[in-house]
Amino acid sequence: MLPDIDSLALFVRAAELHSLTKAAEASYIGLAAASRRIALLEHRFKTPLLERSPRGVELTPAGTTLLMHAKLLLTQMNQMQADMSDHAAGRRGVLRLMANTSAMTEYLPGDLADFSRKNPDIRLVIEERWSPEIVKAVLSAEADMGIIVEGLRVEDLAFFPYRNDRLAVVIPADHELAKRQELHFVDVLDHDIVALESGASMMRLLAEQAVVAEKTLQLRIQVRSFEAVCRMVQSGLGIGLLPFQAANAIGTGMGLVVRPLPEDWAERNMLICVRKDRTGNSAIASLLESLTTASGTT
Repeated sequence: MLPDIDSLALFVRAAELHSLTKAAEASYIGLAAASRRIALLEHRFKTPLLERSPRGVELTPAGTTLLMHAKLLLTQMNQMQADMSDHAAGRRGVLRLMANTSAMTEYLPGDLADFSRKNPDIRLVIEERWSPEIVKAVLSAEADMGIIVEGLRVEDLAFFPYRNDRLAVVIPADHELAKRQELHFVDVLDHDIVALESGASMMRLLAEQAVVAEKTLQLRIQVRSFEAVCRMVQSGLGIGLLPFQAANAIGTGMGLVVRPLPEDWAERNMLICVRKDRTGNSAIASLLESLTTASGTT
């Protein structure tokens, strides 16, 4: 017999609070009842889960393993409840969408807002991830749809064109390069670079092109957000490399100069990816049609 959800929730609270007494209070049950629930869990799994002491409770190795599974299960149960509530409220369904930072910063919010206005019976759950993470999530059904930068092709996924962006250089207004109206990638390779973390697909492209130019990409600072890149550039810590639309929206407001890279490879296509066996789903098909229509790719 599987453990009940309330007992697992109590166990998680005890582990996080390091106190069974506090966990019992948070669960609105008495301490004796809480102790009984934990004892039943330990009996069911045939191993101690918590070590008791006057200072509170600590996880045993078995308890550490259970905590990971229990948190995942409780998250899934919460999502299940939310999904069922949507059906009870008359919504057609829930779509989980993951998108890369470029799409989230540039076009996607407006496109999704338009879709939601026209389809109030479909609830969107949206999360920002790097493109490689999105592909994995769509494959594993953690996400229904993803928006990525081209370059990641997987046999079990169907890909549809969405929009495009162009990489750009972000420079302090008093920098020597700011006087030039056109900048090529090789022009910035002799300077310290501020860019995104290595998980971003943009970084793989920049590293490849630096090799082609027979130069080194001098990464001085790597951060997680477009705004953080611009902040670092504003502070004089290097030259930034970002998608043009986002850099223009954020950087110009900080007094930075933004120059799009003219190289052909600097223009990147964004793609919508869906598992091939899910393209017939009516809600997914509706969102796919809406996004491709908004982008003018239908």
